[in-house]
Amino acid sequence: MVNKIKLLVAFLLLIAGIAGFYLLADKPTVVRILAVLAGLGASIAVLWVTPIGQQSLSFIGESVVEARKVVWPTRKETIQTTLVVFVLVVVMAAFLAVVDIGFAFMVRWLMGRGA
Repeated sequence: MVNKIKLLVAFLLLIAGIAGFYLLADKPTVVRILAVLAGLGASIAVLWVTPIGQQSLSFIGESVVEARKVVWPTRKETIQTTLVVFVLVVVMAAFLAVVDIGFAFMVRWLMGRGA
């Protein structure tokens, strides 16, 4: 029960930080962003003392580590892949157009309306 209350407090702190951004509309942007960061920081601090929060923050950390391992394609690979996709789209469009025309012809012929 205590952990649920802590999670609720963390959620409310996050909401308070976001609300502060809008409530401080007449203040400079830096102050507004600091309000959001303060709410976010307080929320993370409260989350850290709950088991669910520790698991969540651990998962986020592991996700960041895995995201850094991603190998992005080179410019050449990206262009080649994009061209292959465009060519495949044009080929499939032509194929489907031929099939559509063929079916339309067959339906007209089956209905006895001539071609």
